[in-house]
Amino acid sequence: MTPPDDPLIRQVRLRHARHARWLREGEMSVGRRLAQIGVLGWMIVVPTLAGLFGGRWLDAHFGDGIFWTAPGLMLGLGLGGWTAWNWMNAS
Repeated sequence: MTPPDDPLIRQVRLRHARHARWLREGEMSVGRRLAQIGVLGWMIVVPTLAGLFGGRWLDAHFGDGIFWTAPGLMLGLGLGGWTAWNWMNAS
């Protein structure tokens, strides 16, 4: 007898549920796939640009040259990548 929290059983049930949903709904249209790609791109671009502009604003405010721009850019890129990763792995 296998325990109810066995990871293999959870994955098999998840795979079965995904397959049943695919049989019900069918393949996604090209338009929907393109829309998902667009949303994914904006999920990365917007936080990256926000970090960039935030870093530039801090540099202008404190007069530090470009000291805060690189960390702001990296922070925004990291946040955008993390958000996109979570969105892609949600279903």
